[in-house]
Amino acid sequence: MVKVIITGTTGFVGEGVLLECLDNDKVDKVLSVSRRATGKTHEKLKELIIPSFKDLSEDDERLQGYDACFYCAGKTSVGVEESEYRDITIDTPLHFAKALGQNKDMTFIYVSAYGSDKNGKLMWAKAKGEAEEHFINMKGNPFRNTFCPRLCMMKINPEMKNINRTQKFYSIMTTFTKPFNMSNTIQEVGKCMISLVLNGYDKQILDCKDISICAKKLDS
Repeated sequence: MVKVIITGTTGFVGEGVLLECLDNDKVDKVLSVSRRATGKTHEKLKELIIPSFKDLSEDDERLQGYDACFYCAGKTSVGVEESEYRDITIDTPLHFAKALGQNKDMTFIYVSAYGSDKNGKLMWAKAKGEAEEHFINMKGNPFRNTFCPRLCMMKINPEMKNINRTQKFYSIMTTFTKPFNMSNTIQEVGKCMISLVLNGYDKQILDCKDISICAKKLDS
């Protein structure tokens, strides 16, 4: 039984992961950290509403006593200046990691994206790749384990509410992209994260195929 912190629970990935954690009997406590309330009620769920993650203090006592952090908060790069996107993608999650403090029992999972590359030409790919490198290097200090699943297209959970037209389109397209290891269900993503906490994995950066493997391990 694990206790998890989830950020970005009012967004697409975070909501999907939250629903899986609330439904999964291997998770017994969930802390949602977000700017807005999830609108969900569940015996496992506790919510910390905070205007900015940078308002959290280093080693913040409100974030103590958990086994894992699933950092799902983020924003599309479309229409966003590079400085703002880097702050959202790199600086803010690094600040959040400091707020968690030194925790050799914690698994930190940073949601990345297919195509991330710190040496790439695309602004968003470089930022995501740089963030990955920061978190990969945190394995052992300050955290027990760190992972960066690179998400691509995802099939939605029918219970989800935070979905836009593009995400609905990609959800339909997963029927065609699954054979090419370019998609997962959002339930697989949530199960993968729980499995990484309980079972670990031999890679820190996971592609869609790795995500499916981890999800199946949780069910086996």
